Amino acid sequence: MINKSILVKLFGFPATLIHGDTLELDRWLWLKKRLPISKTKERLLDVGCGSGAFSIGSALRGYRTLGLNWNNQEKNKAEKRAEICNAKMAKFEEFDVRNLDTQNDLKEKFDIIICFENIEHIINDIKLMKDISNCLNPGGKLFLTTPNIDFHPITASDKGPYSKIENGEHVRKGYSANGLKLLCSQSGLEVKKITFCSGLLSQKITFLFRKLSNINLLFGWLIVLPLRILPVLFDRLVTNVFHWPYFSICLEAIKPYRNR
Repeated sequence: MINKSILVKLFGFPATLIHGDTLELDRWLWLKKRLPISKTKERLLDVGCGSGAFSIGSALRGYRTLGLNWNNQEKNKAEKRAEICNAKMAKFEEFDVRNLDTQNDLKEKFDIIICFENIEHIINDIKLMKDISNCLNPGGKLFLTTPNIDFHPITASDKGPYSKIENGEHVRKGYSANGLKLLCSQSGLEVKKITFCSGLLSQKITFLFRKLSNINLLFGWLIVLPLRILPVLFDRLVTNVFHWPYFSICLEAIKPYRNR
């Protein structure tokens, strides 16, 4: 097994992006371009923060960050890694994001909300988007990623069938641009831009990692680690040449001011 906390101790925040989901780095690079260093300590909410990588990264960029995760074990991991990374403005709570509407103390409290690869696990996605909108200040921004409805399955597990209940698995394959626009229009959000991330190279590296990890997790991680620079350098070029669908669709939306 890989001792992930040791990796974080050795390499700091970057290690949080490379020891698990091989597509996580792509999502962070997408977010980082849109998340300038905050000099005013803006408030940021991470809806479904997992083990906290994006919450920690956001806190290190100057945001007062709250990460929500329904799993106490993952919350504890996130807290430990935030401490190692000296991300003092990252806080974490064990909380079921399906119940965001019950938290009046979170209403219109955040300048930025991120929700990465989470909404595809939620049956009532319209409610989640409305709840997210209610937590944003007027003028606040939402950054959301979710599987692209047109992605090619990386391994057999991506083909479905998708779960009929909320048990941690995907309840739908993903979303189209029109689907995200509809969710925003029903939630009082204004779409600013829709893009994509995790192209052909990232997906093939993920395929390799998953297959090798079935043999041995550490072996798979060590083989794939030096390959992870390739998508950073060439993924967009290669993906466009082969007209390959990106794995994630990425939404930038804003909550309009009331007088607009």
